[in-house]
Amino acid sequence: MPDPLPPPLPAASLAYEDLDFLASPDGRPLRILGEYTEPMTRFRRERIQDTVVFFGSARFRALDVARAELELLDNTTSSQPAPAAEQPARPHELASGDATALQHKRAEAAVEMAGYYEDARQLAHLMTTWAKTLPGPRHRFVITSGGGPGIMEAANRGAAEAGGKTIGLNIKLPFEQLPNRWITPELNFNFHYFFMRKYWFAYLAKALVVFPGGFGTMDEMFEILTLAQTHKLAKKLTIVVYGSGYWKSVMNLDVLVEKGAIAPKDMDIFQFADTPEEAFRLLREGLAEHLDDGDEARNEPISSEPAPNAQVQMGPDITKTNP
Repeated sequence: MPDPLPPPLPAASLAYEDLDFLASPDGRPLRILGEYTEPMTRFRRERIQDTVVFFGSARFRALDVARAELELLDNTTSSQPAPAAEQPARPHELASGDATALQHKRAEAAVEMAGYYEDARQLAHLMTTWAKTLPGPRHRFVITSGGGPGIMEAANRGAAEAGGKTIGLNIKLPFEQLPNRWITPELNFNFHYFFMRKYWFAYLAKALVVFPGGFGTMDEMFEILTLAQTHKLAKKLTIVVYGSGYWKSVMNLDVLVEKGAIAPKDMDIFQFADTPEEAFRLLREGLAEHLDDGDEARNEPISSEPAPNAQVQMGPDITKTNP
């Protein structure tokens, strides 16, 4: 008797449909490449030419007079509140003397941080209203944030309230976090790799506004400052550090100059601003030299239709293929 034939084999999975492979260490290069090419495709489709990036604290909710109190969040981009002992003191706790020293300080700081939220919202509104008047076939100086709450939400909110597109570059973290509701849905991104997210912050940016924040804000700010200092950016980047009182109390960069760690001219890489109007003026002055970039000088409206993909743009010279 001949040996029985083995059973027929099912068709093997295509490599890019094998989720186990894509999620494995061997699939990491493809995941990294995906976080480069997929955003680029969407930016082209939505006709985004460049951005103005807002950095700042994610831990404070907005002070909405109509419906909410200030509340400190548990962690950056978390939607859960911090423990009660860490929350800013409420008026009744201040009046009764039940608030701790930490809660007293945070009650004062909460008012200040709520003010920064409103300033970021107003500045984003001013920038978007102005950018919408610029001629050309693509959207200019689109307000971009990290996509979370706090200052990020304020920036997206101000831009959306001005009727513009606005970008959120969120990051997948171990704890609960969601994109804020003011991001343009087609421009709502979620990254696994911090370095790919930072790439997209820097690559399209023509200006950066740094509002008060913590470790994440300082990390992002100093990375951009280092790129500018070392001339790794092939463009002029206008950097506005908002809230001079806050930042000068948090860090004393003059010491770096005094000790020779940075050159005096490195302090010219950024400028301080303390009002939305002042920041808007600095941004407009810095962005003026970019107004002749590319083809935006052509006086044509931005199409409401998505931009065609590369296959369509390159036309009949490229043989049509299946996806």
